[in-house]
Order: sequence, then C-alpha cells, then structure tokens
Amino acid sequence: MPKVLFLTTSHSYNDDRIFYHQAKALRDNGYEVKICSLYAKYKGVIEGIEIESYAVLEESIEKKMETFRKVCDNFQPDTIICSEPLAVVASKKFVKEHNAGCIYDITEWYPSMSMLDGYKFPAKIFQAVKFSLIQWYAGFLSTHLIFGETTKKFPLAYFFCFKKQMILPYYPDPVYIHKNIKKPDPDPDTITLCYTGQISKDKGIENFFNAIDKLQQKLPELHIKILIIGSTVQKSDEFYFSTLLKKYSFNTIELRKPTTFERFTEAFAEADICFDLREINFENNHSLPIKLFYFMGVGKPVIYSNLKGIRKHMGTLSFGSLVDPQNAEAIAEIILNYIRNPKLYHLHALNARKEFEEKYNWGTIKKSFIDFVKRSIDK
Repeated sequence: MPKVLFLTTSHSYNDDRIFYHQAKALRDNGYEVKICSLYAKYKGVIEGIEIESYAVLEESIEKKMETFRKVCDNFQPDTIICSEPLAVVASKKFVKEHNAGCIYDITEWYPSMSMLDGYKFPAKIFQAVKFSLIQWYAGFLSTHLIFGETTKKFPLAYFFCFKKQMILPYYPDPVYIHKNIKKPDPDPDTITLCYTGQISKDKGIENFFNAIDKLQQKLPELHIKILIIGSTVQKSDEFYFSTLLKKYSFNTIELRKPTTFERFTEAFAEADICFDLREINFENNHSLPIKLFYFMGVGKPVIYSNLKGIRKHMGTLSFGSLVDPQNAEAIAEIILNYIRNPKLYHLHALNARKEFEEKYNWGTIKKSFIDFVKRSIDK
C-alpha cells in the first residue's frame, strides 16, 4: 500500500483542502495517508487517516524542521505533499535518500502581505527578497508542483517549467454542500445579506456595510437582515469592527462564530445574496476565493470584488456580479435589481448550482489529483 504524507506548518490537520478533500480521496483509492501539522496538538486516527500534529508553530525554525524530519523517518512515505516552503526544505534529506516524491502544493502567496506587516521600509524589501528566495529554493527542491489557482503559478511554474505540475482549484465535494435555492418573492419586504470569513478592512467588511447603508437609503421600507459568519483575528481588527458597528447601527445584524467545516454551508442557508468585497490589492487581486464555490454549491447569487483571479479562472459570472468593492452606489443598484426582478434572482441562483454541478465540484478534478500523486511515486 503506497504511503502519502502531508506536511503543513500553518494549516490545521483537519484543513478542508488537505483532510476533507485530498487525504480522503487518497484514502479511498488505497493509499495509507498521514497528516502532520505544526498548528495544533493531536495524535490519533480520524476516518482512517493518521494524524500526528504538534503545537510548535511559535517554536524555532530548527525545531519545526526537526519535527517534520522525525515524522518522515518514522512513516517512510513514498511521496510527501508540502503546503509551505519550510516543509519542503525539512523533507529534503529524506526525499534524496529514499528517492521519494515531494509535491509542493502552492495555495498562498509567499511571502504574503501579512508576513511583511511587521517590517518597515527598507527592512520590508529585504524580507520580501529573503522570503522569495526561500520560495524559489522550495520550488527547486520539490519534484512536482501543484498550484491552487492559475494566477499563483508565477514565478515557480516558469522557473521550473521542466517539473511536472498541475492546477488543482479549491472545488468542494458535494457531500459537504447543503443545497438551498430560495424561491423568488414577487414582492419582497425583507432581504438577508451575508458576509463570511475573517472580519477585517482588507477582507471588505466596511465595503459591505457601505453598500448596505446605501441600499437602506435607496429603499428605506426594506427590512435588511445582515448575517455575519466569522471573527476578527487581530486586536486592531476587533477595534475596527466595533467602531463600524457603532457608526452604522444597523437594526438587524446577527453575528455567528465560525462553524465546523461540515456545517459551513448550513450556516448561511437562509441568506439571499452572499458577498465578498475584499480590497483589490496585488495579493487579493490574484486570489481565487474558496468560499465562492461553496456559495455556488448552495445556490446563492454572489456579489464579489472584481478580482483577476476570478476573471481568469471563470470569466464573466452567470450567477452574480464582479464589482468595484468601494462603489457602494453600484453595489446597492445590483441588489435593488434582484429585488425588482425576482426572475433574474432565481435564474442566478439556478445558474450557481448548475455550474457547480457541472464544472466546479471536487468530483471533476479528483481523479486528476490522484493520478498526479501516483505519477510522483512512479516517476
């Protein structure tokens, strides 16, 4: 039975991409699978997948690397799937000595903007160059490359074009999707608007509130329910969010803590429209937000920031709009158009589910992932 080991520093052992999709797919196809994370402590077996996880994220780099090395030596995998450069570097010796595969699964910008936030100019430039060199080194050491989205192929896909590589988007397995297409109301007096994920300026919470405020001004008799599923991460975000709540004083706003992955789509089932109005900076612009596919699967029209990552991967949306996130006037008009044209709303809801079923679910790409892993072992 071939062995596959997942190594990740900053993702949890039950990460949706790693555990619920990749690891389970390999398990179902006869692989022995193990996940090692440095994010939280846990040892055991969950649904046939071995977990050996440690809470050493704040420890030294050498401590982290030594943890990964020991896991590699004990498990003796045929191929290793790494989520970060440090994992690739840590597995270097094992890969070389055992002729194992090393797949670098690139899902985040490296370095990310958050990694550079604590540095001031000119130290920020130095750190950016340093982190970029580490990223290139990881690309050099790996035997295979997976990219979570086309817009994150640069620079490794071009520097190491001779290496086997594939695009593996974040499509969800339908088994985790709670379908809920709402019937159009010919004369709606209430609408539920939903924001999910990290609550911060960068992720667009203020843009979301501005659009709702503008909508309320345009249609004062409309009862707007605001559903927010998520939480702040930084203390500064918490203060920023509390300030926004005082500023807008919306009548009906419900805050829910992040739910478990299995119940995520149930949490926003009652929403009419789902939003992601993140700021359009370099990093965000090149991202393909994972939540988009979950919104589609449930059958929700969406209003999203006009990101290059979405346009390049999907083109024009048949189930929503790509907008300037700071143009509250235009966003409010889109919402009003749905209210005034319930047939359009229903068409977009049906289109969302249809495209999910036909093109954007895990079943459409699962086999190519399994074949890619097999080739990394058979190389």
